[in-house]
Amino acid sequence: MAKKQNRFSGYDITTQAVHTGTDYDKETGAVRRPLHMANSYKLPDDLSKVNYSSTDLLMYSRNGNPNQHWMEEKLAALHGADDAILLGSGVAALHALFWTLLKTGDRVVYPNVSYMAVYRLFHELFNRKFGVKTVMADMTDLEAVKKAITPGTRLVHIETPDNPTNGITDIAAVAKIAHENGAVLSVDNTFASPYNQHPLELGADFVVESVTKFINGHGDAQGGAILSNDLETMDRIRYEAQVNVGSIISPFNAWQIFRGSVTFPLRMDRINQSTQQIAEWLEQRKNVTFVSYPGLPSNPGHEVAKKQMKNGFGGVISFGLATDDKTVEHFCAALKIVTFAVSLGHDESLIFPQPSYDERIGLYPEQFRKGFIRFSVGLEDPGDIIRDIDQALVSVGL
Repeated sequence: MAKKQNRFSGYDITTQAVHTGTDYDKETGAVRRPLHMANSYKLPDDLSKVNYSSTDLLMYSRNGNPNQHWMEEKLAALHGADDAILLGSGVAALHALFWTLLKTGDRVVYPNVSYMAVYRLFHELFNRKFGVKTVMADMTDLEAVKKAITPGTRLVHIETPDNPTNGITDIAAVAKIAHENGAVLSVDNTFASPYNQHPLELGADFVVESVTKFINGHGDAQGGAILSNDLETMDRIRYEAQVNVGSIISPFNAWQIFRGSVTFPLRMDRINQSTQQIAEWLEQRKNVTFVSYPGLPSNPGHEVAKKQMKNGFGGVISFGLATDDKTVEHFCAALKIVTFAVSLGHDESLIFPQPSYDERIGLYPEQFRKGFIRFSVGLEDPGDIIRDIDQALVSVGL
């Protein structure tokens, strides 16, 4: 596909979120993009030049759909990217990128603290099934990164802030190390979102977003995106992973995410402010053993975060309680306006405990190995959230 054209380049991200990818409906004059649920489209009269694995022509929904294409235009604008691919979930986007870039014998360096699906893909699947050599490293430690990224490394993958400990990786520094060794760098930007961080501007080659989270923001649709300025590789991803593996997004989910993304910058601004306030309160609360949030000076990556996160520090707080796993569960269940559920980036606040028996717990820094909770702040009043957390702590004797 050709480079995405952003008619609103130079405008603020809030303006781009409203207008990019939007147009009136040519048939009815409606000022909203319609939902096209068709899975098949009329073919041209001359089929001699049709490539049935192409995504340039609307022919079958696995090759692409209009709602997907309009959302891709908006995503590229939000990231300042030349191209975007919207797929069925964040994990589908991760798999599509890794599947396309890697082959047997390649070497990958990835974080020792990462999203569970990344851990599964590299720790269990790509090495065992396809013979890819996978190496974990502490990406927050540049000396460890330099030792891990050696000539022959094909891909370096990072998350910043990482899931679930909120560790910060210096994107520009790791990009330099990766490129000096002939590797490409991919960055999972889900915790930060494009409102706060633009990894492509810092040297990343590919960015992955779970648009299920902050960009959609309403907890009602799944999607994942890959963003890059490498148009040739992006077309390979479409061919190999979208069309021929089938990780396509449904038109309905693309339509829902398009709707949610319009208010994304406004929601993210509010979430940044509320999360900072709540994190500062938690640091002072008795029986809270630690608080990890990039906006706190106590976070080891705070100075790097200030450098590369331009509008705020995101909506996820990692913190610990001075108690056991069962009491942590009781605390989560005692919350009244914070929802005890997985995921993050919704309009409602979500909380999820990371138990001490998790198979990856030994990979986390020491303080995260007991009483650890991941908390995604929503759009509720921050004072109400603080009072809810406080009453729940009191109810379990903390």
